[in-house]
Amino acid sequence: LVLVLYFFSVLFCFFQAITSAQRRGEEVQTSKKWAAGQNKQHLVTKNTAKLDRETEELHHDRVPLEVGKVIQQGRQEKGLTQKDLATKINEKPQVIADYECGRAIPNNQVMGKIERAIGLKLRGKDIGQPLEPKTKK
Repeated sequence: LVLVLYFFSVLFCFFQAITSAQRRGEEVQTSKKWAAGQNKQHLVTKNTAKLDRETEELHHDRVPLEVGKVIQQGRQEKGLTQKDLATKINEKPQVIADYECGRAIPNNQVMGKIERAIGLKLRGKDIGQPLEPKTKK
């Protein structure tokens, strides 16, 4: 508490010195810090966005359209909407839409949940084949 009071007293004295110098007509030099108090540390410029679009080496793999079609067909065979399937696997409906359109970045956890919900394989060589139930040992 004493330290805080000391800090504020020093700050107040500094502020008083500046205002008294301004009243006397003396020149007070100030400098504005660039983007001070603003959230600009993560600024995306046109150049980085353009670079992202143009570089093929630095892109994320997306879900193949074949997998999206299998998800859509399996969902429709079960009589589920995208929202119903999303609720069943505890994901947002937009996640299902992204997987079906091929916009999603594959996540094995989500893919596994979708596989179990629609009963079709989405990974490996036999995409679209019925999912075999696990046998208990």
